[in-house]
Amino acid sequence: MPNVIRIARGLGIGAIIVIYALLVHRVNASDPSTIQFGIIQSSALGALLALTPIFLLVITYAWKAKSCLASISSLLIFCIASWFLWSFVKHHIGLVFWMLDVGLMLALLMTFGQTLLSGRKPLCVHFAEIINGGPLPQEHESYARKVTVAWVVFFAMIILASTLLFFLAPLVIWSFFVNFLTLPLVALMFIGEFLLRRRLLTDLPSGHVLDAVHAYLNKSAHVP
Repeated sequence: MPNVIRIARGLGIGAIIVIYALLVHRVNASDPSTIQFGIIQSSALGALLALTPIFLLVITYAWKAKSCLASISSLLIFCIASWFLWSFVKHHIGLVFWMLDVGLMLALLMTFGQTLLSGRKPLCVHFAEIINGGPLPQEHESYARKVTVAWVVFFAMIILASTLLFFLAPLVIWSFFVNFLTLPLVALMFIGEFLLRRRLLTDLPSGHVLDAVHAYLNKSAHVP
């Protein structure tokens, strides 16, 4: 039964992501002849869609906040900011979507990149150690460090491609890239790295990266 629930939850999340992407693309492609850098277009639906990811982040923070005051304050600040920025968001929908997309990719880039600094453990090394149940052989650790670098380069390329398409191509083309190509590219990155790892390294643990992510989240959840 737990597996069925996990699968159903995964399918539900996947369906929500697909529906959201379809709605965002529909808003961006609604009238491409009147859009210039997402500034002229005005849509209440687009504004709601643009604010949804920020709202989810605020809700998550409020849920995990240790004090009721912090939870209420974060929700109140979001509501007030949304009220004052509503007109701007409505008339700059494409620009806001681009900022959200680049912001997410930049956050991922920094998450991986900061672990490559001197004295830090590369993120992929950390995940691999969780799967392995302990320290890695030198060859595996060196490979995992290179994988971390590869993810940093990958996110940097996504940011560059998104920015160039947004400012140099019609908004509908940028929207198609962001909403329908980015996740498949991430999946291809995972698949390519997996195949390369199986070819270059031996005596690999039987787990995969999702096992490491689950273990990491469970461990973080129990940290006081």
